[in-house]
Amino acid sequence: MRKPLIVKPGKRLCLAMAFSLVALCATVPVQAGTGAGALFSDTSATPATSSFFSIKNKLNVYDSLHLDAAGLSKKIFTMALKGMAKLVRSKQIKDNLLAIVDFSQPSVNKRLYVIDLNACQLLFNTWVAHGMKTGKEKAVSFSNKPASNKSSLGFYVTGYAYQGSNGYSLKLKGMEKGINDYAMRRGIVIHGADYVNEDLINSQGYIGRSWGCPAVAPELSQQLIDLLKEGSCLFIYHPSTAYLSRSQFVR
Repeated sequence: MRKPLIVKPGKRLCLAMAFSLVALCATVPVQAGTGAGALFSDTSATPATSSFFSIKNKLNVYDSLHLDAAGLSKKIFTMALKGMAKLVRSKQIKDNLLAIVDFSQPSVNKRLYVIDLNACQLLFNTWVAHGMKTGKEKAVSFSNKPASNKSSLGFYVTGYAYQGSNGYSLKLKGMEKGINDYAMRRGIVIHGADYVNEDLINSQGYIGRSWGCPAVAPELSQQLIDLLKEGSCLFIYHPSTAYLSRSQFVR
């Protein structure tokens, strides 16, 4: 039987102070849509995170999850960790979830990966669309310009979820100036889309394309959005010289 907690008279003040310190240090997550206390919005402060983020330790996740067998190269994973580490150190994001879109792969491949680095779990590996003017079967051309209907590369921080013209959607804040920082203005979001499905792959050889959004299959969009919303890291990759030579996040 567990012994009862007994406080000696001389120790009551110390114990009370200890409990007070614990209460001050504890944090309670704020749910989406609760106003000024939300973890992340277009203008509010981003979620507090640990300042320690070991790329070396996180690299072990790649081998443990056999991400090579899922089609993700270690080079891209390492690049994603480098950028994520910079965002964590500047307190821009949460330090456990990493989403990678690998646009070096054709759209018939499941090229979206969502990884829990702390729990060492591959939570999602699925299809994701690129912009209609970015390419057909493959993504080849990218832009940060409004109304370009092209995808933008680089690092993003997820914002809040909302109901929009494409249904339940997730705001994305582009973190790279001149590369993807017009994402909010362009309305680039994660949302579900009927044109992301395997039947189209079988009939035409590629999934449908968006106006620049990383759209996913509608049957999993809500679960994916609820997982990633409010302060997660998203890295959209392509071996574009124009991007790799300009980005400060992948170095």
